[in-house]
Amino acid sequence: MLARLLSSSKRPFASLDEKEILALAIASEEEDARIYLAYADNLKDQFPASAKVFEDMAEVEQTHKNMLIEMFRSRFGERIPLIRREHVRGFYERKPDWLTRNLSLDTIREQAEAMEQQAFRFYTEAVKQVSDASTRQLLGDLAIAEQGHEDIARMLGDKHVTDDVKTEEDETARRQFILTYVQPGLAGLMDGSVSTLAPIFAAAFATGDTWSTFLIGLSASVGAGISMGFTEAAHDDGKISGRGSPIKRGFASGIMTALGGLGHTLPYLIPHFWTATIVAAIIVFFELWAIAFIQNRYMETPFLRAVVQVVFGGSLVLAAGILIGNG
Repeated sequence: MLARLLSSSKRPFASLDEKEILALAIASEEEDARIYLAYADNLKDQFPASAKVFEDMAEVEQTHKNMLIEMFRSRFGERIPLIRREHVRGFYERKPDWLTRNLSLDTIREQAEAMEQQAFRFYTEAVKQVSDASTRQLLGDLAIAEQGHEDIARMLGDKHVTDDVKTEEDETARRQFILTYVQPGLAGLMDGSVSTLAPIFAAAFATGDTWSTFLIGLSASVGAGISMGFTEAAHDDGKISGRGSPIKRGFASGIMTALGGLGHTLPYLIPHFWTATIVAAIIVFFELWAIAFIQNRYMETPFLRAVVQVVFGGSLVLAAGILIGNG
């Protein structure tokens, strides 16, 4: 039983013969081409120029596959064994198509670069395991080609993605990041930080008990986070507005809402009332200025206007909570 658990159905790479190595290379090139086409499909609506780059890179992979098939046919005939990456121990694996969707442009570029580096290492190791001169030459040439794919990608990028297009695509990516993460996250942070000020400080001054204040603040923060997260995810599916995945926006809004309230709730774990209250007030000061900074940095709100809206408004809410608690 233990031997069965410890055993692996995967083959060691060193155990593959030349026929299996060629079959594995054919399958790998075909899969890489399909991944590049999937990247192109994901990018074509927002980044058509970069999508064209990946379409051309897929054509390069198809050319490699055809070269390998011709080599296999000349040496072993028409029947190619079914052997893929997941069948070989220690061999690099690719993520399934559904895990490559909704990736950022920079992440896709990084993954493509990693793919080429992995393919280069595969061909470098494969050359060591074959003895046929023509096969060794082909695998060596493909290793060099994979190593040079960064130059190919750069060349294709220069062809399809001019400086103006790249600037436009980068701006589109930044705008999408703001719509999907920054905007709902900022709304959540503002709601969590400002709306919980009054109940938390009112409870603190009304009870004088730090533990009760902590429990009230914790429930208000978590409850507000859940509410904001579901509201953000439910009210807009992102298809018409272009604001991106509702799940991502919901998590961004919900998490930041909870964090906004927890920031000035956690100090009430300190048993001494005035120490906890002073620390909470200091944290509130930094929270409000952080919100003003984010508004100015990402939403292009004039800094003075952001300060007046957030810091002054938050201070009024804080004062209201203290007055009510002392009432």
